[in-house]
Amino acid sequence: MYSTMESVDMAELILQAQDLSMMINQSAEVADFLAAKAKMEADEEYQRLLPVFSRKKAEFEEIQRFGKYHPDFTQASTEIRQLKRALEQLESVQAFKRAENNVDELLYNVSLTIASAVSETIKVPSNNPFLEAQASGCGTGGSCGCSTKQA
Repeated sequence: MYSTMESVDMAELILQAQDLSMMINQSAEVADFLAAKAKMEADEEYQRLLPVFSRKKAEFEEIQRFGKYHPDFTQASTEIRQLKRALEQLESVQAFKRAENNVDELLYNVSLTIASAVSETIKVPSNNPFLEAQASGCGTGGSCGCSTKQA
């Protein structure tokens, strides 16, 4: 593509980035993600539980301001955990989370490829700690081991 000695036109770089983003948007991972999101949002049980969860979460956040000594803390904490678990156990939510993780992994791999082309020491953040553990370079515990040193 470009040798290291050539200067890259910023407009060309932006156009290529737009091409890359269009390719990502047309990927199977993004198509699966959008389909899973639509299916989750159409799920009647999800539609029933989400507003209840949101309301209880807001109530719990208010209770948390006073700490665990608030008289309703234990009950509110139990209710919010049960509602969260009920949401997470819905097949549509699980399919959405799997699709979301696949898109995240795709974006991570694209970012890692770009960063590695610039320098092996550039850290690429991820929402998945297992992906970051596989990375190398400064800050990730790679060749220098700086993130693994004890203070």
